[in-house]
Amino acid sequence: MRKLLYITLLLLCSFFTASAQFGQDRTGGGASVNDTSSVKQEETYSVKRYFNSLAHRDTMSISWAFGGSMILPGTGQIYNKDYWKLPILYAGLGGCIGGGIYFNQRYQSSGNPNDKLYRNLCIAGAALFYWGQLMDVTVCYRNYKDHLPGRATIYSMLFPGLGQIYNKEYWKLPIYYGGLAASGYFWYYNNLQYTRFRAQYNKSVEEGGIAINGMSSENLKYYRDYYRRFRDYAVVITVAVYILQIIDADVFATMHNFDLNNKLSMEIEPAVINPINYEFNTSLASTSPLSGSFGMQLKLTF
Repeated sequence: MRKLLYITLLLLCSFFTASAQFGQDRTGGGASVNDTSSVKQEETYSVKRYFNSLAHRDTMSISWAFGGSMILPGTGQIYNKDYWKLPILYAGLGGCIGGGIYFNQRYQSSGNPNDKLYRNLCIAGAALFYWGQLMDVTVCYRNYKDHLPGRATIYSMLFPGLGQIYNKEYWKLPIYYGGLAASGYFWYYNNLQYTRFRAQYNKSVEEGGIAINGMSSENLKYYRDYYRRFRDYAVVITVAVYILQIIDADVFATMHNFDLNNKLSMEIEPAVINPINYEFNTSLASTSPLSGSFGMQLKLTF
């Protein structure tokens, strides 16, 4: 139950992190660079417009294409006009889900470990087909813009580091992959130790508080709680690194087209500031046209 809660929290955080960017992608796909008028959308987008977009009577942003495919798999392929992918998707999903149900029933009745393995493989296959159709929607989404912040955000959600690759910031990959690998290792190690000491503590309590491996029940309880606490810390750090790389991909994709040429400059320097009209200046020290006030001036060059 605890692991399920962590996974749910991770997905919710990722979704709401990306939703901030999704609201910015107001232009739909399928248009050329010279035909920008056909892709202009209003600030609001409704479910009715979404189904009109599926019928190709309107356009939708990449966020709606992705979100719709999360709820109804295959709708993104319909919008992208990749109809030939639908039989593959539904056959794969249906076959894996059906196989998982079948082998799970066999495992519940027989307890055969092979049935458990086949069940898990079918579940993994269904998850892979579901993930693949989300990735396919994002990759095949067409837009008149060359670089979409929403695409970078979704890439990082589906596969950590892919948004940085999309932004061509390859030097960041060792940082994020190193962070995920380190936190994942400490997650695994502390969970392994927690499981070991929990089993020994439970055994000690069941047998009247006897010492196990030279440790009393109180010592076993201490180490159980110790490793559980650091396992939870590792989980939090893993989620934080995952969300950070999503935010990083989103922010730098948004700044991709920001003008940073050499003509942009700013200078701050001391200066003598003279009044604009001496008739309205009541300062006795500034009655002479040659007088002025010391201050700072800001120069912006475009």
